[in-house]
Amino acid sequence: MRLFTRTATIDAQTAADRLADGSVIVVDVRQQAEWRTGHIGGAVHIPLTQLAQRLQKLPGDKTIVTVCRSGHRSAVAARTLARAGHDVLNLHGGMNAWARAELPLARDHRRAG
Repeated sequence: MRLFTRTATIDAQTAADRLADGSVIVVDVRQQAEWRTGHIGGAVHIPLTQLAQRLQKLPGDKTIVTVCRSGHRSAVAARTLARAGHDVLNLHGGMNAWARAELPLARDHRRAG
């Protein structure tokens, strides 16, 4: 038995393509201040500290892509979601990778998720 299991990852461009075709939802687990600096359009914002309490609000019929700044917190979130029965992928490299791929950011200042 492995103490830690690795979650499958997805690269930024593939995540963007799958988000555009509606086959995934993105869950951003960063804090509110990080979210406000820019996030993936259409993402659901659930800070990692609130994820366990809000699992029931996530659809069970779509793959979930988790994202944070670098991929570490979102890997923790992905393991939590996988244990709860969700099909989940972690965005490899997080928002840093999204930015390097020059993919668009949304910057609304309303409270999300």
